[in-house]
Parts: sequence; structure tokens; C-alpha cells
Amino acid sequence: MNYQAPRQTLTAPIRRKRFTYVALFFCIWVIALASRLTWLQVFQHKVWVDRAMRQQQAGFEVAPRRGVLYDRNLRELAMTVLVDSVYAVPSELGENRQSAAEMLSRIVHTDPQDNFTSEHQMLARFNASRGFAWVGRRLDPQTADRIRELNLKGVYFQKEFKRFYPNQELAAQVLGYVGTDDTGLGGLERQFDDDMHGVPGHMLTALDAKRHRLGSEVNEPQPGENLVLTIDANIQYMAERALDEQMAKVKALHGTVVVQDPHTGNILALAVSPRFNPNDSKHMDAGSLENLAVSDVYEPGSTFKLVTYSAALDAAGVKPTDIVDCQGGVMTMYGRTFHDDKSDHFGRVTVQFALEHSSDVGAAKMAMKVGNQKFYDYMRGFGFGDRSGIELPSETRGLLRAPRKWGATSILSLSIGQEVGVTPVQLSTMVSTIANGGIYMPPHVLLKSTDEMKGDPRLAPMPFHPTSQLPDKLPEGSRRVIKEETSATMRMMMRGIVDEGTGSQAKLNGYSAGGKTGTAQKIDVATHTYSHTKLVASFAGMAPVSNPAITVAVVIDTPTVGTGYGGTVSAPVFAEVAQQVLEYLGVPHDMPLKTKKQMQQQQTVEIAALDDEPKDNGADLNAMFADVNNLPADDPLRATVDVNPTAPAQTASVEKKQTGVLGLLPEKVLAAFQANGGSSIMPDSIVPKAPLAAPKIAPLAVARAGGGVVVDAGQRVAVPVFLGLPLRGVIEHADAAGLRVQPVGSGLATEQVPAAGTMVPVGTEVVVRFAR
Repeated sequence: MNYQAPRQTLTAPIRRKRFTYVALFFCIWVIALASRLTWLQVFQHKVWVDRAMRQQQAGFEVAPRRGVLYDRNLRELAMTVLVDSVYAVPSELGENRQSAAEMLSRIVHTDPQDNFTSEHQMLARFNASRGFAWVGRRLDPQTADRIRELNLKGVYFQKEFKRFYPNQELAAQVLGYVGTDDTGLGGLERQFDDDMHGVPGHMLTALDAKRHRLGSEVNEPQPGENLVLTIDANIQYMAERALDEQMAKVKALHGTVVVQDPHTGNILALAVSPRFNPNDSKHMDAGSLENLAVSDVYEPGSTFKLVTYSAALDAAGVKPTDIVDCQGGVMTMYGRTFHDDKSDHFGRVTVQFALEHSSDVGAAKMAMKVGNQKFYDYMRGFGFGDRSGIELPSETRGLLRAPRKWGATSILSLSIGQEVGVTPVQLSTMVSTIANGGIYMPPHVLLKSTDEMKGDPRLAPMPFHPTSQLPDKLPEGSRRVIKEETSATMRMMMRGIVDEGTGSQAKLNGYSAGGKTGTAQKIDVATHTYSHTKLVASFAGMAPVSNPAITVAVVIDTPTVGTGYGGTVSAPVFAEVAQQVLEYLGVPHDMPLKTKKQMQQQQTVEIAALDDEPKDNGADLNAMFADVNNLPADDPLRATVDVNPTAPAQTASVEKKQTGVLGLLPEKVLAAFQANGGSSIMPDSIVPKAPLAAPKIAPLAVARAGGGVVVDAGQRVAVPVFLGLPLRGVIEHADAAGLRVQPVGSGLATEQVPAAGTMVPVGTEVVVRFAR
């Protein structure tokens, strides 16, 4: 029997305890590795993906095409065009940043006031970022071509939309303007900014390990909505031309003309002078940005007598042939003397005659026939003391106190247009109410909002054709104010004012016209007293009287040449605008045509020259100023007028001596910066050890030298705290607050202008200094 010896192992025996230690260590190592991988790839996946994208990509926002503003005939009033913007990748410039900034600034820095393109600020942006820095935004083709010829490494081009206003100053205050970032900063551009802006796109630029640009990917933006306005560009031009000519002739402070369709409330033209060119936002005069037609109030004077007589005819049964005793032009009530013009000593006259010759005593007696509460109700019915709802920003409701706050003789003042503050749009809408049969139709400047563009068959022009009928379905906010018979009687009485009374210079050739002149003393907002030298001349009327096609309101502030009265300053503007517009619309003549010589002979200059001589009849101005405190918090006049006449008046002047960054800006540019919530302006030079001076942010409204009020009712936000944050953090915080940032230097934020917590308008540019 064969015996086999046991097989011998070839390796040395392993001790069980050592094996256990090794196996345990290996298991722990595997678990730790798996846990770490799970943490990084599952829980921290987004963090590392985002970090990788930041290393591999540089991205920025691509602005969408802003919506087009059309007039009612689809003529472009504001549009967007594609232009070149230039940016640099600083990491690719390397050590050539200084020379690149010098060469590029020589080409793009053509405006001394545009510090954004200066060499100092361009180099600061190159040093503040490695992946992206603007060289110039929205450049003209010639400038872009010159940069292309340089063929600089690290300099690239990006197509951007630029807002363009083909008619330049036409309807500037209505349209508004946009900032460098395409944000609406005034007019309809601001009111409908969210709708017109569209949805931004994004551009991603791929980078290699050395931060070199490899390529880009664009997520296309979505365009904004287009707006079709009630404005007729041709009528707007007629109104602006007539207003500008008269402004130059009488050397007035500013003026407004409103042309309205009385049967729909649509605004056909809204002219304000002086104006600005929205294509040149860097050189705007801050004083011309305000839309005086909706945000400026004034005492209407004798034009308000139309409300007084309408109420008397409608509520008290007064007839034009009734007799009113004007008492020789002097009336005393509760110790207050109320008087007519110095040359007027009317006794017992007809109501028609009293209105034609603008008797203050006659108007006061009409108001007393109606009574305090009813008279107030009629004033509110005509739209005074309330916002009209027109689609424009910064509209004030005006000043009109409730009867419980009237003094014993306030009804006398109100009857002649004192102790009440109105806007030109409110005045025009009042006349439209009388013209259309007694129905208040809210004013509008917007016809429709649409996604269609011009050329699309679904978007057709909507030219204005005068009609004698109100819409079958009255719009929201419309209401009957006076009876139709009262409206017809008032139209005939207003015609008498032009034919026989103080409005002779408003006569038309071939058309009948009716209206009312007005001359009011301006109020000194510091002393709450009437000025003896500054006047507001106005005229509000309609044509033709038998079937009104248009209503026109003209308000000219502080004429310094001539009489300064409404009959000689504003009535001729009404005549020129109404004549041209009626001929343009093809309205049939209702009167025989006359030669130019015949027209000159029929104008009674002597009567017009005596029109509405302004009188201080003892109106309670302090009570009217105190009523400002009762306005809504967002009203442009709220908390802006000094209700204490003994306190120093606020001024809108800019301090001439500024320190730090803002002291380097020209006074005119600094005033525009403060008034409009910032601009695309960077300081011209930065002194490292000099502190940044916080700019004085303009208040919501302040008194101005002409006696009016400068209004800024834009939304305001608090400036965040940027100190200690890197550039990315600053930009994120600023974007969340709706602000813009101009970085200076690199590293962490050490100073900021304005200071944290300052309330500034949305879109304000904050200067932030960075240091390592």
C-alpha cells in the first residue's frame, strides 16, 4: 500500500490576528473613500459643477430687443438697432493691459464727460476682473471699425441692442429714455419697462486652463412687447413747433400743449418745452426731463370759470340771459374784498357777458348759487383733485381741499381758479367733458400692447378720424358730469368768449372756436404769497364749436416779454395748433374762409390785452400748501412743499464744491446724476488715499427758482452694505437691489458711494473701491 506524505505549503503561515488587522484597515479605507466620493459626487455635486463652470466659462447677460413705440399710424417713435459693443478678456491681455487701455481709450473716449471710457477707468476694470471687462458699449460703426483695425489679442465684439429715437426730441417727455443697461428711466419707457424690456439671454464663453477664450454659446433673449400710442406724430410736431415759436417770442420758462380727442379721451399730442434728445442721455438737462403735463400743478386762474359756470347752469338753473350784478367790480364778504380788473366796473350784466369778459365777481356769485358741497362735487366730477389714470409715470392728483377744510370765503377763490392746483392734462380733459356732451372720458396715451411688429397684417394703423359720437361702451372711469343741454349751452357761451370777449386771438379761419383765457400769478413756495412779476398764461378751448373734433389746452409759464396774459400769450398758440390740426384731419369748415388781412382786422387786440389781469383777492394759500400733506405717499408733490412759510425754502441747486470722486464731475453732469438716479458715469481719476464723497441724492421734489416744483417720483431702494465683499458678491447684491456697480481697483470692497442705507432711485450706479 502506497503512502503519500502531506503536501507542504509554499508560503509561510499567516497569523490570524495580523490578517484581521489588515482586513479591518482595508474595510475602513474603502468605506472612507466611498463616503468621500459619495459626499463629493452626490451631496456636493452642484457645488463642484458650479466651480468647474466658473473656471471653464465666463458668462454675461445679453439684452433682449426692447419693444417698439409706435404712434397711432405705426410710425416708429422709439426702436432698437443692433450695434457693436467691445469687451476684453483681461487674462489674455496679460502684461499689455496698460497699453491696451491707452490705445482703446484714444478711440472710444470721444466725450470728455463720459468717464466710463477713460483710460483710468478702463484700466481699473481690466485689473478688477480676469475673465471679462467692458471696453465700450453700443459704439457707432466708425468707432468699432477702428478697434477692429487694431486686431488686439483678447479684445472681442458683441452685438447689442441700442435704443434709437428716429425723431430725436419729438414727444421726448412722453416717450422717456433708457439708461446704458436698457432700463427705462422716464416716460413710457419707465412706466412699461417690465413689459417692453423682454427676457434677457445669456452668453457663455468657454475658457481653457490658462483662461484663454475657446468659443461662445448664446442663449437668445426674448423680445419685449410693442406699444401703439394714441399720439399722432404729425399733430405732435405741429403742437411742438407752435409752442417753441411762442416760447422763443415771449421768452418763457416752459410751456405745455395738450391736444385731445374729446369723444374718447385719447391724447393726440402732448408737447412740453423745453425738451431733450433721448438719443443723447449723457448730455441731458435735468430740468427738461420732467413731464409738466402730468406732474406740474399751477393755479388755473380764469380758465377754471368754465367749471363754475357749468355748475351754475347745471345745478342752479342759471341761464346765459339771466342778469348778475357785478357791483361795479367790487364785492365784500366776511371782511374780504373781492374785485375785478382795475378797468372793469361792470354793473348789472347778463351771465353770458360776465363770462365773456371774465368778471371775478360774476363768477363768485355763480359759485354761491351752487353752494360749497355741490360746487366741490362738480369739481371732482370734472376730474380735479384726482389722478386721471393716464399711462404716464409721476402723475399728481393736484390740489383740491374738501369743503370741510375751506375757509369762509374759499368758494370765492375757487370760483376764479385760486386755492386749487391742476395739471394741463386735467384742464384739457375738463374742456373735453364740456365738448362731448357732458361725459368725463379719462385721458389715455396708450391704444394697445402687442407682440406684432409693423408689417404684420395683424397690426394695422389706427389713424384718427373725428367723430361726433361717444363710444358705444364707455370705458372704465367715465361718468356724466353735466347734462347734455348744459354742455350745448356752455359751448355757445365759450364761442362768445372768442368772438366777443377776451379770447379774440383764438379765432380760426373757416372754423368756429370756443374757449377760455386765464392768467394766474405764480405762487412763491418759500413765502406762500403771490408773485407780482411771474405769471402763468393759459387758454383751453375746442373747435369746431358745433361738433368739436379736438380740444386744446395751452399753458405757458412765466412769459417775460409782452403782457404775459392768457389772451395774448396762449390764445395765439391755440389758434395756430387748432387751425393746422383741423386742416390736417380734413374737418369740414363751418365758417366762411377769410383772407389773412381780414383775419388780422377782426382780432380785437385791445380786449385781449386787458384779459384777466391777475389779482390778489386774498386767497388762502397757506391752507392750499397744507393740503399737500393729505396727498398719497406716492404723489409727486407729497412731502416736497414747505408748509411753514417762515422756514428756509428748499433748493434744488447742486453744491459747487464736492470732495472725493464726485468733485471731479462737471456741475451739469453732477446735477443730472443727482436728479435722475445715476448714469453711466465713472469718476475721471481715483486718488488711493482720498476718501470717496457720498453724492447728495435729489429729494422726491424740491422748489426751483421759477417758482414751480421739480418732481422725481421714481421707486427708491436702500443701498446694500458692500464692504468686505469681493467683486462677484458686490455685483450679486447690487443686482438683487436693482442697482448698478462701477468697480475701482481689485480685491475686497473697502469704500462705496453712496453709503450703505442711502435711499436712491432704482438703477443708480454705485461706485465701489476695491483693495487687496
